[in-house]
Amino acid sequence: MPTANLDPKSSPTPSSNISQPLAAHPAKPSRWQLAYDTIMMIAIVLDLLLMGFDALMLSSFMAKIANWLGFFDSIVSYQQGWHEPLKIAGGLFTIFLIAELLVRWLIAIAQKRYYRWFFFPFVHWYEVLGCAPQLRALRLLRVGVIGYRLHELDYKVLPASWLATIKFYYQMIMEEISDRVILTAIDNIRTEISNTDGHLVKNIIDKHRDDIQKVIVEVLQQEATPLLQSTPAHPAIFAKPLAEQVGIAIQQALTDTPELHRILRLIPIAGSLIENQMHSIGQHIGENLTLSLTTNLTKPQTLTLMYEEIAKSLVQIDVTSPALEKLISDIIDDSLTSLANQVRIQQWKHQIR
Repeated sequence: MPTANLDPKSSPTPSSNISQPLAAHPAKPSRWQLAYDTIMMIAIVLDLLLMGFDALMLSSFMAKIANWLGFFDSIVSYQQGWHEPLKIAGGLFTIFLIAELLVRWLIAIAQKRYYRWFFFPFVHWYEVLGCAPQLRALRLLRVGVIGYRLHELDYKVLPASWLATIKFYYQMIMEEISDRVILTAIDNIRTEISNTDGHLVKNIIDKHRDDIQKVIVEVLQQEATPLLQSTPAHPAIFAKPLAEQVGIAIQQALTDTPELHRILRLIPIAGSLIENQMHSIGQHIGENLTLSLTTNLTKPQTLTLMYEEIAKSLVQIDVTSPALEKLISDIIDDSLTSLANQVRIQQWKHQIR
């Protein structure tokens, strides 16, 4: 197998992948290493072909076919003359693979290729399992790894169309497996949430109340301030209607005050004029007073204090309320359903259209 010139001083963090070599940039394999890889790939393929042919010749299906086509004697001759030598050859090749795997493990330890010395069999698990005669099909994975590595080094071992097909089916299998895992996890999350009687959501909210409060303040500052902030030059949307209503209310209050009406009637000629002017002045005073109040009350610092109080009250809401619990549960359930529906979309089908 190809080896790399690794720097033993480079040590990854404990959280790094166990299959990640210590070297960040492995050196290009030598010709001897490439030749060894190629020979091993050919040897494994021949071994699997011979073992597959041997299994086929020993099967009852082949015996029925041979008997039907009239070459059953050839099958018997093969079983008596060639089966045992091929079986012995397969056993010897298996012993060779075990010995070769141990030698490569020792080399990996000597070169400090992985973070721990015992990581090698876990990284090359398919080779370890492939040493068992019953699992020799896993040796094809090693052939695929060697072929892929040679392909990355611009040695075209397989046609590009074959590699594209292999890559497609690999991605299809991995997508199907990962989708099943994710969907199972989503179902487990639903079960856990339903079994906690709302305590899980409550614990999450309790843990992040301060963060929720900050987010509420930021959202209000961003979205509500442009609507609420009022200046004399640019009053808020609500300021003018409010000022008009206050002015009308003051005018109506003056009209509904009989004492003022009686006193003004005592003034000859000018009484009625003063009363009319007072109504108009009262209305303008109400409007100006309202606009001034809205300008002072909607200053940024005042709005920020108001937002903080609103956010502080909101985050203290009792989340154990049945209605709120149901709302949060429905939101989480809808989110999980949307995620599950997205996962169920088989992306590989779009690649074959």
